[in-house]
Amino acid sequence: MTSNRILPPALVAALLQVAGLPVALAASPAPLDVIIPDLDPQGALLDEAALCGPAGGGPLLRGRNRSPAVAWSNAPAGTKSFALLMTDPDVPFDPSVLLSPRPIPIEAPRVTRYHWVLYDMPATLKALPAGADGDGFVPHGKPPIRTEWGQRGVNANTWMLAGNPGLRGTYAGYDGPCPAVNDLKPHSYTITVYALDVEHLPAKPLMTGAQLVQAMEGHVLARGQAVGLYSRNPALRKTESE
Repeated sequence: MTSNRILPPALVAALLQVAGLPVALAASPAPLDVIIPDLDPQGALLDEAALCGPAGGGPLLRGRNRSPAVAWSNAPAGTKSFALLMTDPDVPFDPSVLLSPRPIPIEAPRVTRYHWVLYDMPATLKALPAGADGDGFVPHGKPPIRTEWGQRGVNANTWMLAGNPGLRGTYAGYDGPCPAVNDLKPHSYTITVYALDVEHLPAKPLMTGAQLVQAMEGHVLARGQAVGLYSRNPALRKTESE
């Protein structure tokens, strides 16, 4: 007969030590409570957080691009800094469909893009107010500098806009949602906050989201996520009057 009982982490750690295996393999990061306070009643990010506004007239990059407020709690003892990532796991794998007149089906292959990269955040922080890491689109990108909130890393716009001479540059910190208007799938923008056991990560200022994930390996004490949906497809956007 097979038992599905889960052993306590302390016991697993002791068993690993006896076996001569790294104790780091025994424990998963503790849960960190993360919220996005300003989601609408449907759980969507506000339009002000978007780089590209709702479908309609006007230029494509016309959203306010204001970083959303984020709050977290339940950081464990020993936390020396925080890091934050916002990812979109729902970007169509085939970029040619973004400009197609045909709808992008929900089941289309998807990849993940990093929209917000921030690390070496002070351990005393418990929240970021709206607009803390961006309030407006900056052509050629915000600089990858350290602010009062932490060190900015490089986001996906650095590569997404590299082919546009008027916009190419190093985009750091926050740049908001810009899902395709013809996408039938609402995108799940996922903010993950990490509590770390080091004050400063051994990293370069131009660190990408993927590089940050690698740099945090072995240093994560706790982590938590919050998700805000966003779509520019008129058929998916609901108004209070509907």
